[in-house]
Amino acid sequence: MANTMRPLGLFAALLLSAAPAAAQSSLTTEIDRRTAAIASKLTAWRHDIHQHPELGYQEKRTAALVAAHLKSLGLDVQENVGGIPGVVAVLKGGKPGPTIAMRADMDALPVTELVDVPYKSTVRTVYNGVETGVMHACGHDLHTAMLMGVAEVFAGMRAQLPGTVKFLFQPAEEVPPRGGAQPMIEAGVMQGVDAVLGLHVGPGPLGTLSWRSGAISAASDAWRIVVHGKQTHGAFPSNGVDPIVVSAEIVTALQTVVSRSLDLTQGPAVLTVGAIHGGLRENIIPDSVWMIGTIRTFDAKAREKVGVRMKEIAQHIAAAHGATADVSVTLGYGSTINDAALVGRLAPVLQRVSAGKAFESKTQSMAGEDFSRFANVAPGFFFNLSVTPPSVDLMGVASNHSPLFQADDNAMPVGVRAMANAALELLVGGVPKRAQ
Repeated sequence: MANTMRPLGLFAALLLSAAPAAAQSSLTTEIDRRTAAIASKLTAWRHDIHQHPELGYQEKRTAALVAAHLKSLGLDVQENVGGIPGVVAVLKGGKPGPTIAMRADMDALPVTELVDVPYKSTVRTVYNGVETGVMHACGHDLHTAMLMGVAEVFAGMRAQLPGTVKFLFQPAEEVPPRGGAQPMIEAGVMQGVDAVLGLHVGPGPLGTLSWRSGAISAASDAWRIVVHGKQTHGAFPSNGVDPIVVSAEIVTALQTVVSRSLDLTQGPAVLTVGAIHGGLRENIIPDSVWMIGTIRTFDAKAREKVGVRMKEIAQHIAAAHGATADVSVTLGYGSTINDAALVGRLAPVLQRVSAGKAFESKTQSMAGEDFSRFANVAPGFFFNLSVTPPSVDLMGVASNHSPLFQADDNAMPVGVRAMANAALELLVGGVPKRAQ
């Protein structure tokens, strides 16, 4: 009798172990079907948002569009989260399970669009005292449309889903040092969250997905230097102290901070002068010059040392010419760290969703991301989706933040399926213990 029970027990165990896999496979098929059904909606949402871009903390129209859609799905929706145009929607599945958050950023940039598309932005604004266009030059219009799509896909499957999904629509990713993530976190959006997912679009072969374990984006800090000289007539420079000449020397010397002061074996670094201004007319040496820029690092010691060396260089050069220099560094977003355990679980999902058009990136991005703040609270997985139209030569393709940045709508169903399937993997299989 005992001998006949053992095979039956083993068979029963195999059946039980196969049941969750079969259920997940069925849900994956349902995600594919529902994503295909909303492809035209994704395009319409994205074109609408792209044509009506809003700068950070000003995303009222975009947030209203998002909230109206989420409410139509019967989700529990909060608006103006964190005192900013943040939107959070909660979907409770029909079965117990973990809580997974998914994030999309909604803000545009002060960039004048040069791509001739039917939904081209014609919005104008004044930014830092300069009139400019406004454009979704970083792809946040796609991020928002895709997460709206994931919400619709999951809303139609909620009875079959275990756990809870939080959809985080975040303003002001492009506005460090505080950004939009921090106010939303302080408002409690990450309470009870077991893992957080996000993606970013960029140039590359259409529909390709990529990821990296560990640091995927750099810490991003801002700096400002004001050089104080002595104003005088341009014909009599010896009667004053020329801050323009001093500033030119400082700009040149700053290029040695990364190349001569940092141990680059510990991680890459960038120090950029983004703007410089001084003077009003050709025959007046001004009283002062200001310059601003960004610092990108991965190593904590390097992050600290850059600020120290900048201050030493600027102040000593200024002193050598009889001028003074005020130097300030404002810490912004930290490096986005992908949890190794999540990468191990979700990389195969991206491979499957992309039909093999996915790879582990060997390089780190010097871009900054306030997704890092969400990933500090709960284990995070942040990956990239390539969106360049097939007609564009990849050798000369424009990058994010360019007025020539282009994105193909056909990439969005891939992004929806990737986000939805990654969340499903964690909802059904559970969230692995955070890597130490």
